Amino acid sequence: MSTPVSAPVDHVSYRPGAGALEAPRSWLVEASDAERRDLSGPWRFRLSPAVPGTPGGHGVLGEEEPEAFAAPDYDDAGWDTLELPCHWVLDGRYGSPAYTNVQYPFPVEPPHVPDENPTGDHRRQIEVPQSWLDTGRVLLRFDGVESFLQLWVNGHRIGEAFGSRLAHEFDVTDAVVAGTNTVAVRVVQFSAGSYLEDQDQWWMPGIFREVTLLHRPAGGIDDVWLTSDCDPATGRGIVIPEITADPSAYPVRLQIPELAVDVRWQAPEEVAAVVVGGEEVGEQAQVRPWSPEEPVLYDVLVSSASETLTLRTGFRRVEIDGDRLLVNGRPVVFSGMNRHETHPDRGRVFDEDHAREDLALMKRHNVNAIRTSHYPPHPKLLDLADEYGLWVVLECDLETHGFEADGWVDNPSDDPRWREAYLDRIRRTVERDKNHPSIVLWSLGNESGTGENLAAMAEWVHRRDPGRPVHYEGDYTGAYTDVYSRMYAKVPETESIARDDDLRPLLGCSTAESARQRSKPFIHCEYAHAMGNGPGALDAYRELVDRYDRLHGGFIWEWRDHGIRTTTADGVEYFGYGGDFGEVVHDGNFVMDGMVLSDHTPTLGLAEYAAVEQPILLEPGEAAHAAGQVRIRSRRFTADTSDLRLRWAVELDGRPLADGVQPLTDDDGAPVPAGGEGLLTLIGVGDQLEVLRDAPREAPWGELHLSLSVELAEETSWAPAGHVVARAQWELPDRRRASRSG
Repeated sequence: MSTPVSAPVDHVSYRPGAGALEAPRSWLVEASDAERRDLSGPWRFRLSPAVPGTPGGHGVLGEEEPEAFAAPDYDDAGWDTLELPCHWVLDGRYGSPAYTNVQYPFPVEPPHVPDENPTGDHRRQIEVPQSWLDTGRVLLRFDGVESFLQLWVNGHRIGEAFGSRLAHEFDVTDAVVAGTNTVAVRVVQFSAGSYLEDQDQWWMPGIFREVTLLHRPAGGIDDVWLTSDCDPATGRGIVIPEITADPSAYPVRLQIPELAVDVRWQAPEEVAAVVVGGEEVGEQAQVRPWSPEEPVLYDVLVSSASETLTLRTGFRRVEIDGDRLLVNGRPVVFSGMNRHETHPDRGRVFDEDHAREDLALMKRHNVNAIRTSHYPPHPKLLDLADEYGLWVVLECDLETHGFEADGWVDNPSDDPRWREAYLDRIRRTVERDKNHPSIVLWSLGNESGTGENLAAMAEWVHRRDPGRPVHYEGDYTGAYTDVYSRMYAKVPETESIARDDDLRPLLGCSTAESARQRSKPFIHCEYAHAMGNGPGALDAYRELVDRYDRLHGGFIWEWRDHGIRTTTADGVEYFGYGGDFGEVVHDGNFVMDGMVLSDHTPTLGLAEYAAVEQPILLEPGEAAHAAGQVRIRSRRFTADTSDLRLRWAVELDGRPLADGVQPLTDDDGAPVPAGGEGLLTLIGVGDQLEVLRDAPREAPWGELHLSLSVELAEETSWAPAGHVVARAQWELPDRRRASRSG
């Protein structure tokens, strides 16, 4: 190869990667009109019990050299066929998954891992057109490989990479030829990177996200970052583009057809912010800001002579004002879920239909936010969050929880040898997903103690993206993060955090540090553990959020059970958890702690959550006993009630006597604004009560209730018309009692 390739790294290196690795960039695979080849499908596969060429792997291949399999003429006829993407342990032929929560499945001796270390070798042929070589570069992209990959093309070593839930692109231009080429990938299950990936989940190796062959045309656009700001006072939008391209790619054009934006820059130094809705661009309409209730997205085209990117952007401004987290000038309340990527048959292999239903089910239960516990999800999941409308706390692929048992001794978070690995992980997280309007906070990771490496990550994010705050729960004293975050603070402690007049020290804080943390927005990154009969105290937590401005809600642990579909010895199907697959080290059923069961069945806890977090509150009005008056209180963020209707019924012992449907407005016919209140008199309730008062003495007696439900007036992307978003019920007096008591 003519391109220099750095010295290789092995699977116990502190370095984050080596070789012809490209700098991290936005996920533009499907946005670009440049040619690409999806390499999903059959690959030749061989599993070894250890890494060939290592002390534990000497002799596992007999006399064969460790890298011999990468040669184009290597005979792989005796290998199996494996369909990618997948976790090989879910195939049924190659070992089993293993579940741990905190403990590592191997002795803690960083950066070393066991000699018995399953290693999967993958091979396939790819076709590269001559035109690709004549007109640009060729890249191989891996969107998710657990946990260490080595890449060869036509026998040439290309490079290595760590970071299971992170994307890696390799420049293979100098290694490929026009026509048929051989790609060889070695995947090692446990590596130094595994010490940074001790999340509460299954250990499942493999190439579990897409592999893509990309043509990067000369004069193309390598990266785009659209910061789409919205001024809440004026409604004016500002698009701040950052374009990465060779100067030869210019002129570059940016278009937002719906907003009549069409600008062209002749050179890189001309690229500038585009103002929408102000004097600079004429009489254009104000932009419609993005929010979970109104997830307005605009198509954006960024093009050069060689390539066009079609993106979606949403206008919104994230800022902290004192102890309030604001988006577009309004305080945010997270009614959120911690969401792992998990499927009972596919593991973390992405299934778009499954993911769509996942987010739609969240929306139907009044969930408005996701914390991506504890790694970046498949990039399409964030496209869906943009589309459906969900706030996102985007978390880096980082957790070192297993070091806690020994008092965090040797924890990588404060070991300078791991610094570049930490920074590489946060760079790849932010750069891949920076274009998503749904993302309002960057999270450094989870349960990794604290230390200088985490502080360095936060510093990098603050420089790179000052428009989004930084979150990390383990920064108890608030030394390097922008919001105060805790997990499982009990109700009294949560109120203590919220009160200015409470001077009790907070967890891990001095008096001064406590005061600093009480000056920030507070988020429960995890609370209300949804295991067994949980979660509990949901109403108590929400009452505090409604009462104190500092509290911005939080995220239930967790969204879904991680059960893996399996069968008993006599063929009965069930969803397995830790220990069901022969693991010696495991954490049992602790992975079955979701608001949704493994087969997508909502639990009763989720129904309770939907009731507690409902966006509209209905209460008896001042004249409720006389004429069916209802007080409407909106918890909505931006949307008024014009998309909702109210269905009511007067019920005697649960049997309807009268019912009706009317728009959810105040008595003047005006929709109730977000965060506002209104009084509505129900048409017909008062008449029904008069009928009951005049009923003959022999008419049946019983409990009389007014039952109310707030419904969607029209179909949305996540629910049909008539879907109930809020309910209320209260007792009405049977007026015959009052009229006859005298």
